[in-house]
Amino acid sequence: MILEFRKSSYSAQDVNCVEVAHIPARFRKSSYSAQGQECVEVADLPCGAAVRDSKHPAAGHLPFPSSEWSSFLSAALYR
Repeated sequence: MILEFRKSSYSAQDVNCVEVAHIPARFRKSSYSAQGQECVEVADLPCGAAVRDSKHPAAGHLPFPSSEWSSFLSAALYR
């Protein structure tokens, strides 16, 4: 995956700043979710995973690095 970085529109001209890139994500509903119900959705990212509320997908998502996501899955699956 090639990321396209852009300078923030809030940055001044000729000033070093932090650049951002949009990471396209395909969110999916958990196979453990009931049919037709609202739930948390998850998406695979190049460096981890992201979750979002299926009722409010435009509100954004919460990304997790690979190490944290793996720890969460281990704790959730082996309880």
